[in-house]
Amino acid sequence: MEDEKKYVYVKPKNKITPFAVFNTILFIIISLLILFPLVKVLVDSFDSAAGYGLRLWPEKFTFSAYKSIVTSVTLYRPFLVSLLVTVAGTFLGLLLSTLGAYVLIQWEMPGRTLFSWLLLFTMLFSGGMIPTYIVMMNLHLTDTLWSVILPLGINVYNLVLMRNFFEGIPESLFEAAEIDGAGKLQRIFKITIPMVRPTMIILVLLAVGGIFRGNFDLFYNLIGTNGTLYDVTDVIDTFTFRALINNNDIGMAAASGFFQSVLCFVTVVFANRLVSSYDKDYALF
Repeated sequence: MEDEKKYVYVKPKNKITPFAVFNTILFIIISLLILFPLVKVLVDSFDSAAGYGLRLWPEKFTFSAYKSIVTSVTLYRPFLVSLLVTVAGTFLGLLLSTLGAYVLIQWEMPGRTLFSWLLLFTMLFSGGMIPTYIVMMNLHLTDTLWSVILPLGINVYNLVLMRNFFEGIPESLFEAAEIDGAGKLQRIFKITIPMVRPTMIILVLLAVGGIFRGNFDLFYNLIGTNGTLYDVTDVIDTFTFRALINNNDIGMAAASGFFQSVLCFVTVVFANRLVSSYDKDYALF
């Protein structure tokens, strides 16, 4: 019997081209440009003599800034406010995006196209800070947390994304459910929400990354330097800004900013782990 012939596939070696060399050098430069600010913040957070300019090692190494973060009572409030604002804004945003997207896929609804174009218009053109302030002032919300929670309540990009997923649901499912006697609410909870659950989880995971990052523009421009409102409206970003501008405490500002980034990272990993334990297909990584 003849010996069986065995074929072995040998993967050809990639040739080094000028384009590949250029891409490698370009991405190394971009990576270094991204790392420099991070190194600056990290080094300054451990330097009691932190100042302007880039140092690769602290001049006077100290943990005093991080000790202040852990022991200072004044920092607990900004962390809690940042957590409260973004959690409330994320929940409200997910709720309104889901409800709004479901409304926009109702083909028989009059004015559906007009509403869609109005929403898309706000993605390109924003009213800006002054109209936002006027609206909040007329609603008597300028000295409350609702002045920054409500603007986070609607994200047109998430709404359009959710609408596209709604439109991908086969119409035959709704027709079959209607024939079987299912009402509107039954179709929503039995068909629509289960079909778009992965999208909802992804949107929540993406929003969780901003839990400890307050909306600095809204907070600082609506509240300003009104010390009587710090207990209610002070977030990590405004605290860091005041530590840098008013007190010129670069080390404290760098430590609070770095601590904020670490908490954001840990929170995202923890949330992704919870989602992965429920269903690995829904996790981001």
